[in-house]
Amino acid sequence: MKEALINELNKIKSRDLYRKLNPISSAPDKFITISGKKYINFSSNNYLGLANHPGMKKAAVSAVEKYGCGGTSSRLVAGTLDLHLELEEKLAKFKNKEAALVYPTGFQTNQGVICSLLAEGDCIIMDKLNHASLWDAAKLSRCRIFVYEHCSQEDLERILKRTKDYRRRLIVTDSVFSMDGDLAPLKGIAELAEKYNAWTMIDEAHAAGVFGENGRGLAEYFGVEDRIDIIMGTLSKAFGSQGGFVCGSKELINFLINKSRSFIYTTALSPVSAACSIEALKIIKDEPERRIRLLDMSKNLRLKLNELGFDTLNSESQIVPLLVGSVKDTLEISSRVNKKGVFVPAIRPPTVPEGKCRLRFSLMSGHTQEDIAQLIDSLK
Repeated sequence: MKEALINELNKIKSRDLYRKLNPISSAPDKFITISGKKYINFSSNNYLGLANHPGMKKAAVSAVEKYGCGGTSSRLVAGTLDLHLELEEKLAKFKNKEAALVYPTGFQTNQGVICSLLAEGDCIIMDKLNHASLWDAAKLSRCRIFVYEHCSQEDLERILKRTKDYRRRLIVTDSVFSMDGDLAPLKGIAELAEKYNAWTMIDEAHAAGVFGENGRGLAEYFGVEDRIDIIMGTLSKAFGSQGGFVCGSKELINFLINKSRSFIYTTALSPVSAACSIEALKIIKDEPERRIRLLDMSKNLRLKLNELGFDTLNSESQIVPLLVGSVKDTLEISSRVNKKGVFVPAIRPPTVPEGKCRLRFSLMSGHTQEDIAQLIDSLK
């Protein structure tokens, strides 16, 4: 076994695709410390800076003192706390849906929803650039998978026309795409779903807390919350906590409680994560300036990168890619930037396609114009 694994690892290394961990010895803020060196962090999903927020820390301490540290049991046995029910009620209200259900991770959420709803005889219709968790869930469900070109409503309609005989059809898309930073055309998708009688599900992992007048996500931003059947999100990014959630009708949530294996057969979300997520919802509501500043700073970064001649694809979010191309060149640029005190790892296959390697800048609301200037100087 050992020899076989060594051979596989050597193949990975020969293609410059070998990865290793970078242990961080500081809080996950805009400045981080790795191996004793301080960097400006442009690679965190802590978009609103809540992971190190004093209110979040206070909520965590209070939860530990009352409930202890772990979930200790599955939700259907002895793992459901009043904290979980409070969080789910507030998430449903936040997302303008009837009910919500919380999972330990976003990956488990997508798997639990899709594998519960779909089986042989059904089909799922996926955007080409959907997140890996959606792809894995689709494959596990054993339904037929159809793929439409990225954000193409024309291609989506073509597939809807040819799949009319399937029992159930579910259109699934990220709302903000995690590697390109662009936005799904949710209004057009909703219209097509209604026209062809298909279900809709969106993954708001990178949009919840960031987009919309109230920070509810891209569905709010485009005004289609009531036209999307299933809205999934994560507590691990803008919320600064941990976990995943799904919002929809009461019937959907009751169905998942009874059928979703990744909900039924796993330990409940920790009380610490639940309490911190409740506090995050309050901060998102009370401090809209965080998301306003985040999106303004992101727009400024895109403009400056474009002025230098860099390709930022179609990004319109806090995720700003800098397309490079080859693995070798991307590693070289990442290394040079890191030496100048800016932390941004190279993004390589299989995370992105061959020839589409890039640096992926993810901004936080705490970043300043001075931080952007240092990043730009490191790239010149």
